[in-house]
Amino acid sequence: TTGNKSELAVGYGTIYGDTCGGYAPLKDLYKTEVFALCRWRNAQGDGERIPAAVIERPPSAELRDNQRDEDSLPPYSILDAILHRHLELAQSAAEIIAAGFAAETVQRVLHLVRISEWKRRQYAPGPKVSTLAFGRDRRYPITSAWREVIG
Repeated sequence: TTGNKSELAVGYGTIYGDTCGGYAPLKDLYKTEVFALCRWRNAQGDGERIPAAVIERPPSAELRDNQRDEDSLPPYSILDAILHRHLELAQSAAEIIAAGFAAETVQRVLHLVRISEWKRRQYAPGPKVSTLAFGRDRRYPITSAWREVIG
């Protein structure tokens, strides 16, 4: 599967579609890290192995014409920063908001993380490269009704 940690975190993938596969090599890399890795690979001096157009094209699930990920998600630079604080640093919504992120954006992202556990349970295995990978490191009940109250 081609999914990454950002998409996996917020459930941005189609069950039995792009999430289907035997191995997920990008599973524990945020989208911004995938782009950085692609740029690094191309800078290794043996030619452009990953076309710049692929890296620079606005991300899209390509489920309809002119669709962009940012139509329904914050820009990946913001999404990944929120996810990193929440997942790797174990920060609460209140702590992330206090760090300067918009409350509405933080609440929406953490809501998507919470309701997407069922999709993560069906995801292919992949390597662990961060301090906290989905699967063994972080598992929440699929039917949990717990929610953090802010303010």
